[in-house]
Amino acid sequence: MLTRFLATAGALALTTGLALAQTTAPTAPTAPGTAPMGTTTAPVATKDMKDMKEWQAVKLAKISLADAIATAEKKDGNGRAIDADFEKADGKNPTHWSIKVVYPDGKLVEHGINADTGELYKSENQPIERYFTRLKVADFNNAKVSLKDALAIAEKQAGGGKAYEAEVEREGSAVAYEIKVALADNEKEVKVGPDGQIMKD
Repeated sequence: MLTRFLATAGALALTTGLALAQTTAPTAPTAPGTAPMGTTTAPVATKDMKDMKEWQAVKLAKISLADAIATAEKKDGNGRAIDADFEKADGKNPTHWSIKVVYPDGKLVEHGINADTGELYKSENQPIERYFTRLKVADFNNAKVSLKDALAIAEKQAGGGKAYEAEVEREGSAVAYEIKVALADNEKEVKVGPDGQIMKD
């Protein structure tokens, strides 16, 4: 009887020990950027901005292109933005918007607007002939549609998204804008004519 009791007690202790070991065993390590099984924690982003394409990285910018243009155009007054690019951070510059503004006297200035703070942190004079061989200052000043207006038109045409690059070109005797818009999973290029209408390629 005593032998049977000891055997039963031993089996019970063994079973309890195994159950306890299962509940307190350390969980297996999980891969970086994933949550352990059974948790609802969102995955951690593992991609750095420098590895992203521009249309992906621009979604992290706190300052919109339209706001950056407004800041650049206010500098020295009466300027008109004619070209814009989103630039990721490098050794010399923060992540920023590069906005080219033309003035009535023919001066072209490239302004750098911090994409996270909205601060205008640099301004550099540029020779207008380097960028626009077929366009004159009068073409920009006479444009019925501003670059800011064209951005809003392009974003609407693209079904939402965030405009992040704009180039100007001559269309007949006026200017037209080619604008890239970052969407959820790709980008779309939209061309806005001098009358504010969408142009087909």
